[in-house]
Amino acid sequence: MPVSAFEIHVCTSCGLRYPLTEENSFGNRCPHCLGETQTVLVKRVGRESISAKKSRRVGHQQRAVLLDNIRSGWNVGSILRSADGFGFDHAYLCGITPTPEKEAVAKTSLGAENFITWSYHKNAVELIKGLKSEGWNIYALEEGKNAVDIRQTTLHPKDKIVLMLGSEITGVDPGLLELADQTITIPMRGGKRSLNVSVAFAVAAYAVSGEKREAGKPTTSKASTKLRKTSKR
Repeated sequence: MPVSAFEIHVCTSCGLRYPLTEENSFGNRCPHCLGETQTVLVKRVGRESISAKKSRRVGHQQRAVLLDNIRSGWNVGSILRSADGFGFDHAYLCGITPTPEKEAVAKTSLGAENFITWSYHKNAVELIKGLKSEGWNIYALEEGKNAVDIRQTTLHPKDKIVLMLGSEITGVDPGLLELADQTITIPMRGGKRSLNVSVAFAVAAYAVSGEKREAGKPTTSKASTKLRKTSKR
């Protein structure tokens, strides 16, 4: 259930400041030292407007995400939430990818499955073959020598686009990569060369959402992201 209100508490013993929601199991006790706390702020949270949510979809071009053999329900739920937020219309859940009937998915999607349609398919390769015959443009989010920097990807506003993501361990199925119109990658900098799959989707979803990009030179390096070694969460 969505949170309707919360309180900000400060522990009188250790000084911890934290939010207390209606479902908090600690009650008024500090979750760090179990000391007494004081309420310093109370705030009500407005509910999301369903009608406003739907109105943003009017006239939106078709965007879909395909999740093939994503193991973690937490990742799937997070991706569904981001997909709705970036205006995607549908999610294809394939292979061993859990669906919103699973508790972990529903817990992290926070009801996003009520705003974005989804369907389950056992074989993603066969699904993509059918979608290509219907005029969908297929993009795979994966690293590789033929991958294109996502900042250099040009998408027509009227294109019907499917963005594919693969297993957290093995990456996108080679059979899907062969069917992709283009493989795109997220440039990275820093010691870690990979992103969690749900974070990687959010970055890519913004890039293909049709938002106007600012002109100027790229601000990050051209190293490729690796989805194969992302964590389960």
